[in-house]
Amino acid sequence: MISKEEKYKKIYQDNYSKVARLCMGYTGGNETLAKDLAQDTFIKVWQHLDSFRNESGIGTWIFRICVNTCLAEIRKEGKTPKSVQIENVQLADSAPNSVDREAMLHQLYQCINKLTSTNKAIILLELEGLPQMDISEIIGIKHEAIRTRIHRIKTQLTKCANNE
Repeated sequence: MISKEEKYKKIYQDNYSKVARLCMGYTGGNETLAKDLAQDTFIKVWQHLDSFRNESGIGTWIFRICVNTCLAEIRKEGKTPKSVQIENVQLADSAPNSVDREAMLHQLYQCINKLTSTNKAIILLELEGLPQMDISEIIGIKHEAIRTRIHRIKTQLTKCANNE
């Protein structure tokens, strides 16, 4: 039988980078705060691992903890996330024009930061590549509503990015 420590170590290795990226989205690129929130998320995972009931996937459960941790921090501090610091974002080396890509990425994060907390959570999870059914479970909104919201959010982000 696998010990709690071994199980946790595997969960941490499999999910830390995804959780950290999600936290970066919530903190607007504040790497220090994002790492703190990711660590807080995994402390909660450790504390509640024995009570995980396998009603959803472990990744879905962890993302729900992460979203709630990030939202609680934002509410507690009365903060609105700042714009992302581009130097913290890895861009593909094959980008035709890195300066243009950086500017576009910066604009995208500024637009994401203007969204409501729920819509921000939805689009950050979508950008992370989570299936929409998992996003539905994490956010607690029906799948059909998630699909509609994602479409509307993308339209809103496109307009914002194009300064419309």
